[in-house]
Amino acid sequence: MIVAGQGKMGDVLEYASAPRHCVERSNLNTIAFLAMSFLLLFSTPSFAQKNSKSMNDKQIVIYQLLPRLFGNKNTTNIPYGTIEQNGSGKFNDINDKALDGIKELHANYIWYTGVIAHASLTDYSKYGIKVDDADVVKGRAGSPYAIRDYYDVNPDLAVDVKNRMKEFEDLVKRTHAKNLKVLIDFVPNHVARGYHSYAKPKSVVDFGANDDVTKGFSPTNDFYYIPGQKFLVPQHEPKQTPLSALQDGKFDENPAKATGNNSFVAQPKYDDWYETIKLNYGVDYLNGEKKYFDPIPPVWTKMQDILIFWAKKGVDGFRCDMAEMVPIAFWNWVIPQVKKVNPDIIFLGEAYNPHVYKQYLDEGKFDYLYDKVGLYDGLKRLIRNEPHADVKEIRYVWQTESAGFGNKMLRFLENHDEERIASAGFAGRAELALPAMVVSATLGSGPVMLYFGQEVGEPGKGAEGYGGDDNRTTIFDYWGVPNHQRWMNNGTFDGKGLDETQLKLRAYYQQLLKVTTQSDAIIHGDIYDVPQTGNMNNRMYAFIRYSGKQRLLVVVNFDRSQNLEANIEIPDHILKVKSSSPVTDLLTDKKLNIPAGTSIPVKLAPVSAQVIEF
Repeated sequence: MIVAGQGKMGDVLEYASAPRHCVERSNLNTIAFLAMSFLLLFSTPSFAQKNSKSMNDKQIVIYQLLPRLFGNKNTTNIPYGTIEQNGSGKFNDINDKALDGIKELHANYIWYTGVIAHASLTDYSKYGIKVDDADVVKGRAGSPYAIRDYYDVNPDLAVDVKNRMKEFEDLVKRTHAKNLKVLIDFVPNHVARGYHSYAKPKSVVDFGANDDVTKGFSPTNDFYYIPGQKFLVPQHEPKQTPLSALQDGKFDENPAKATGNNSFVAQPKYDDWYETIKLNYGVDYLNGEKKYFDPIPPVWTKMQDILIFWAKKGVDGFRCDMAEMVPIAFWNWVIPQVKKVNPDIIFLGEAYNPHVYKQYLDEGKFDYLYDKVGLYDGLKRLIRNEPHADVKEIRYVWQTESAGFGNKMLRFLENHDEERIASAGFAGRAELALPAMVVSATLGSGPVMLYFGQEVGEPGKGAEGYGGDDNRTTIFDYWGVPNHQRWMNNGTFDGKGLDETQLKLRAYYQQLLKVTTQSDAIIHGDIYDVPQTGNMNNRMYAFIRYSGKQRLLVVVNFDRSQNLEANIEIPDHILKVKSSSPVTDLLTDKKLNIPAGTSIPVKLAPVSAQVIEF
């Protein structure tokens, strides 16, 4: 989820939400950009930055997918369609052939999104699971971030619902057998309005079971309350949908609980995360955010147990939703506890405030954080050819914003919250993002991520239901994902349904990630900022990655019309590094006829990139 900038409600940080359970952090982005512009006035144009060694011997490449969408062969795509009409992918659809296809992209982690049971409108009452209330569920399939039961998996994803956990465990085993690691979501800040665990171990006390509901806040409560007031369903513009018949405008919750995005009112707004309730980590938001961490709040120990439960099922890491909305003190306490079960388990935090990145890494003990507000936002402006787009934003990210911990930042161009590159609202054509993808994959030694369908130009087109026509692939609806389905080719996963352009795009991603996962300079090397030279403008950028074993010149041209022509001078300290012969563009494996010397001549077409080993 992506949230808005800070807003005041007393001393409360109030997070607003668009219909996707996410909106842009516009205020923080503006502040960050102004700070960036100021700092750049005083930054040196060229210097080397030391990158610490990555946790792994290879660069981490994460492939994110929703099993509900990934394995779905159904192409009916009725807006707001039921699971019977539109279908759903299953854990079992992600078979050896599918995993081989993901490995072709040099991925080594798969982030299975939407695994843990979340609220939905599909009826599983014959399996002892109560149907959720349509007034507090977004879409028919429901949001993967409105968790209904932390100890269960989504029954939509099982062929045999009774054996759904076994089917997930088998998927973990299949994934591991292919030498791939498993990430799942951990959603710590909030739960579904109708949370109830049917699958929890007998020793586990459910959230809220022992709460004193007469108190708005208590250090020993799991939730926050609005005493004496019933929950009221948000009011919104009347809009008839196929779900309207299921909605009566009522939901039985008395007293009302605070909403997940820190809205402490009985009737949240329609653009709030009204389908969720906020968990209490011992912070009294209505009284100056006073903290009660000693003794340990009950939510802390319950979440520790949940994380260990999944770690013992073979999960190799957690993508932690809205990590900044949970106290750093909790992360500092819980992450070491979980790593006692598996020291190699990783914690990836969804974070949007650059001012606290280092704190969440050092104090919070996260392994990696999102690089969204910095690199992603800057690259998006360049991809879209916006008037104020400038490669100085790339420079600012690694020289200032994440200087000293760039290897801890996850780089990406797509995920479930963001617009599809090929959508009309983003770039319109997937190929326009390839220079940005090269930067994402080569700028640091930290993880890089792909979102399923990105590698075949999925446009996220159409109004799927609750998701609407928003340039994204819906996470709320049962749906088939067209370009991805062409690669899936009715379950053969052989790509034979792809056209020439899509095949070429996928091959580009394969080659780029082959280079980055196998290059010592990317994994262990330093970075040198190439000064502007030749005809380089603010849409053109070059840098060198170098280690004791390898030298790489990365050159990218975002300009839509102008060739990049320059003679790149190589500093003496880099020339001393072991060289490769002959000089090669690694993205094409083409040998370049460049005479020996202290410079490399480059000529780069519009919207293209080179990674030159020299």
